[in-house]
Amino acid sequence: MKTSAVTIRLDPELQKQLDRLAKRTGKTRSDIVREALRRQLAVAQVEDLRKRIMPFAEAAGYLTDEDVFRDVS
Repeated sequence: MKTSAVTIRLDPELQKQLDRLAKRTGKTRSDIVREALRRQLAVAQVEDLRKRIMPFAEAAGYLTDEDVFRDVS
């Protein structure tokens, strides 16, 4: 798989936290950052989908998460 490099700037405290986590888990800093980015992209995708379906859900009477849970439980 071909990869590309991305440069980011971290404040010193975030750098220390990343280094400590890498040492504790035995993962590379790049692995940790990639995993965090994947998770954040997934969260953003869910939020985007939620915004797009809200008009349809509201029209069907789903106004809260509890409304959805009630019908799927």
